[in-house]
Amino acid sequence: MSENWGFDTTAIHAGSAPDPATGARQVPIYQTTAYVFQDAAHAARLFGLQEVGYIYSRLTNPTVAALQARVAELEGGAGAVCCSSGHAAQIMALFPLMGPGRNLIASTRLYGGTITQFSQTIKRFGWSCKFVDLDDLDALRAAIDDDTRAIFCESISNPGGYVTDIPAVAEVAEQAGLPLIVDNTLATPWLCKPIELGATLVVHSLTKYMTGNGTVTGGAIVDSGRFDWSASDKFPSLSQPEPAYHGLKFHETFGALAYTFHGIAIGLRDLGMTMNPQAAHYTLMGIETLGLRMARHVENALEVAEWLENDPRVTSVTYAGLASSPWNETARRVYPKGAGALFTFAIKGGYDAAVKLVDNLKLFSHVANLGDARSLVIHSASTTHSQLTDEQKIAAGAGPDVVRLSIGIEDAADIIADLDQALAAATA
Repeated sequence: MSENWGFDTTAIHAGSAPDPATGARQVPIYQTTAYVFQDAAHAARLFGLQEVGYIYSRLTNPTVAALQARVAELEGGAGAVCCSSGHAAQIMALFPLMGPGRNLIASTRLYGGTITQFSQTIKRFGWSCKFVDLDDLDALRAAIDDDTRAIFCESISNPGGYVTDIPAVAEVAEQAGLPLIVDNTLATPWLCKPIELGATLVVHSLTKYMTGNGTVTGGAIVDSGRFDWSASDKFPSLSQPEPAYHGLKFHETFGALAYTFHGIAIGLRDLGMTMNPQAAHYTLMGIETLGLRMARHVENALEVAEWLENDPRVTSVTYAGLASSPWNETARRVYPKGAGALFTFAIKGGYDAAVKLVDNLKLFSHVANLGDARSLVIHSASTTHSQLTDEQKIAAGAGPDVVRLSIGIEDAADIIADLDQALAAATA
């Protein structure tokens, strides 16, 4: 692909070429389980990682491969692995890095499901997580110990829309010799390219803005290709001999693509978190309009947030794009195109008023999703973050009086009118 292409050109053309068999211009859905080998020697080379190709669709598929190439190109990474969901991407991202007794450090401001995954589920692997406010870099440094293997954050956090100072966190990670993993779901590479800001790995829930139409689930892990996995003995899965491949050392053998090859040859092979080709096809089509959609999402979000901030029925708005936000300086510096389109606001009247507002919205869809072309709403405290303690909910920005909005690409005046009538009903 051309390094001189702009974002929108890359979003349309990266990973895509006319089908050599038919000339089909759109990437076909290769709905197949397996692939015919040329001969026995060809099969042996593929299985021995001596040649790149297609073996079995749990590992590789041409439609998914096109998506991987496009996402990697947009993020400026060396390679990418796509999988079945954003949650799958998080586990796959950690899989080569962690081991029993090891820990990661994660931001306190994360999606509720991620907090549960990191605080509860990963314990079953013998891993643990320390949650730290990443605005406090001294606290981050103090939390790192000899067993720490990664730092994890969201570029723009769910549900509050808080923004992370990625360059500052990346500097701490680099000083400690640790990979920084950034979930870039809410920003997308249109608003932010974490690898350019110092991140080692980028994960996505492709379900959200990247696809943009609420049709499929999918995840991705993008590798910067810049981390030296052999600089210490902390990452033996990548630096030491792999028994399943006769002692092959991934980093020594594959260099900048070591992590990507491991994600396919070990991660997808053993965890089986495979993306289906139809989902990849829908996501490829969605990405073609990503730049157009994100521009409208951000424009609408700022207009709606400014309107809510000036409404006497609203007590606070978390949108980092507002001049009044404590995160506005970071947003302008790190996310110059805008602070995304997801944020929360608190309504006068507490829990009851928040729930009533949700029930009275008409244009907004009440769903457990975000990043759709449609405007979406949810009361996080009673749904997506309900498994957390009250303290965790407040730390994550999901208090009882808080409503989360995912602003769509409809006419802003219609979005505001719907919020106005729902606020009237909720605070009457």
